[in-house]
Amino acid sequence: MLLAICDHYEPKRGNAPPEKARARVRQWVEEYPRLFDRFRDADGMPPQYSFFYPEDEYEPELVDMVAELCRHKSGQRYGEVEVHLHHDNDTAENLRRTLLNFKKTLAERHGLLSRDKETGEIVYAFIHGNWCLDNCRHDGRWCGVNNELDVLRETGCYADFTLPSAPSETQTRKINSIYWAVDDPNRPKSHDTGIDLGTASQPPNSLLMIQGPLTLDWTRKKWGFLPKIENSCLQKSQPPDKNRLELWLRSCVKIPTKPNWYFVKLHTHGVNEPNQDVLLGEPMVRFHEMLSERANRDPLFRFHYVTAREMANIALAAHRRLDLTIQEARSLRYIPLG
Repeated sequence: MLLAICDHYEPKRGNAPPEKARARVRQWVEEYPRLFDRFRDADGMPPQYSFFYPEDEYEPELVDMVAELCRHKSGQRYGEVEVHLHHDNDTAENLRRTLLNFKKTLAERHGLLSRDKETGEIVYAFIHGNWCLDNCRHDGRWCGVNNELDVLRETGCYADFTLPSAPSETQTRKINSIYWAVDDPNRPKSHDTGIDLGTASQPPNSLLMIQGPLTLDWTRKKWGFLPKIENSCLQKSQPPDKNRLELWLRSCVKIPTKPNWYFVKLHTHGVNEPNQDVLLGEPMVRFHEMLSERANRDPLFRFHYVTAREMANIALAAHRRLDLTIQEARSLRYIPLG
């Protein structure tokens, strides 16, 4: 199992004043190593975290604090920073400028993001704010750019991690998949369909899409008879547990060339105070304990904590049918700048 937690990391969420935003991030910097450093995966790595930081909330001090956690003074690495963006009524030209400027700032001022070993370009993973990737709302809100996939790819995005978004209307027909999406600049939601990795060559001008598990949970009922949606979200009302782990695995987000590699991409809004009680509290501690206990009990179950970047690299290794270990595949093409 390849486990990546991708956080829509918004310290200023809810129009938080500067002191509250700093306190939110400080709690992560202080508590994450204290709570989780004792856990290790099959490669000896502690739990990894992907902070998708919003361009529209950029504050140098806050980004430096997050970078401090990613490059901890102990010498241990606990995660990486990627790109998040909320925008509305935008244009392709402005979006391109916004992404290039933010990429440059994160790389040059903070030493964050990654480099493509094949091209030398600074690259990033992406999560779209409000789930509205490629202008996929019917009313056109919270985006406005029909060729967003192309703009992302052309500005150095190596993979999108926005989905799943159910029960939102922005959810794609394609679910539980890792696939190539090709943009149609004349229509929105081009990522509604695509070609699965491991089934064919990469199409020209395509963007890698990595989805989290999406299924129905019949153990939890709405109105007593309808199953609730399991959408791989971690929050106060959806803490991780054994039942959810089984649903994530049974969703089978896999690549045919490596049928025993299960990709579990989870998402959260981790700086919300109620959600911090889960992400930096007993529910997450118990979850990591459960993973360790299961691995010790079952020789067929191995888990690997990975960042978004590492998950993309591992997916590419599977697609290319490379005979690599997970540890070897973590930095196949994209490597950290720092």
